[in-house]
Amino acid sequence: MAEVAPDPELTAAPPPPPAAKTQEALDTTSAAQRAAAAAPAAPEETSKLLGTTVASLGSPTEPGFWLKTPLVKTETKGRVTNKANGKSSAVTLIPIDGPATGGSRMSLPAMRLIEASLTDLTEVEVTLEG
Repeated sequence: MAEVAPDPELTAAPPPPPAAKTQEALDTTSAAQRAAAAAPAAPEETSKLLGTTVASLGSPTEPGFWLKTPLVKTETKGRVTNKANGKSSAVTLIPIDGPATGGSRMSLPAMRLIEASLTDLTEVEVTLEG
């Protein structure tokens, strides 16, 4: 499966205001962006399971739906699924250094959409979409 360019709709949110302190104020994604991220996953024939990772909350001041993970080598479109409840979100997969078994960091909007605890580590399945 070829790498697919990330979806700009998922990353085109403005940064939060400097005084933002709450989840709601830090999450600057629009209702339309949240709906797009929550839309059903791609059919199985156009997606590829990359693996499972443990995700923690990334920087809450970085807007958009993303997962920084060692499971990819280039920035691309993907999906994360919370193994505890089955909720999923489309995300931009962003490569970071480390072994494939290393942990990942997820954006605040994506964590909220999959109903993951912001203070715990969450096990997610990572899928390449395209």
